[in-house]
Amino acid sequence: MYKLKTSASFDSAHFLAGYEGKCANIHGHHWVIEAEFSGASLQEDGTHRGMLIDFGDIKHEVRALAQEFDHALIYEEGSLRPATVAALNEENFRLIPVPFRPTAENFSAHFFGIFREKGLPVASVSVYETPKNCATYEEDE
Repeated sequence: MYKLKTSASFDSAHFLAGYEGKCANIHGHHWVIEAEFSGASLQEDGTHRGMLIDFGDIKHEVRALAQEFDHALIYEEGSLRPATVAALNEENFRLIPVPFRPTAENFSAHFFGIFREKGLPVASVSVYETPKNCATYEEDE
């Protein structure tokens, strides 16, 4: 089995609605997405001969995803009052509503699904919210 890894990072804020503790408040992280891609065989023909997948392709996809979430307030849909969202939008803050609680665990599964939908041979996705704390998602075989 061949495995390739690449990573990219983004800075953003979030909060955990309904959480009892400090993370209920808006706070920021320097998030890191580490994605692993795997396959049993290498390409046999063309410019990608001897490669599982071009590193340039996976680096582009992981970096583009990180860029999409960079410098924004990521929040769970329905967790802010409509008036709050309207006021933040009026101030031109960058808001990203997501259909899940914005935890490292949920981000890792969400990002995994995005790579899978793009047809990439994703094996696992780890999301670090601090240098020492990460969550990893991989599907059972």
